[in-house]
Amino acid sequence: MRMKTYASFNEYFADQTTRNQAIIRVLRKFVKQVAPRLQESVKWGNGCWIKGDAPVAYVHCKDDHVQFGFFRGYALKDPKGLLNGQGEFVRHIKVGKRTDIDDTAFAALLKQAAQS
Repeated sequence: MRMKTYASFNEYFADQTTRNQAIIRVLRKFVKQVAPRLQESVKWGNGCWIKGDAPVAYVHCKDDHVQFGFFRGYALKDPKGLLNGQGEFVRHIKVGKRTDIDDTAFAALLKQAAQS
C-alpha cells in the first residue's frame, strides 16, 4: 500500500473524516498554545509538528481514533502511563473523542518533547 502524500497540514486535515477532524482541530489549538514555536508540517503521510527540521509530535488517523504521538516518546517521563507503543522510538496516545484529551498530562508530555 502506497503512503498518501500531502502538500500541507491543512491538506492532510481536509482528507480526514469529520470525526477525526474534530479531534485534530482541538489538538492543533492545544499544540499552538502549549508549544507555539513548533511548526506544522507533513511527514510520512501524517500531520506533524516540527522544531527546525526535527519532527516532535504527530497525528495519525485510524478508523476509531486519532493517535497523538511523539517521535522520541520512549524518552518521555509518563507518570500517568498514557503512552502506547512498542517501537524503538515512537510512542502515542489514543484519542477516541475530544474529551479524551487531558490538557495537563498532554501538556507535560508535549513540553518535554519540544525541549528535546
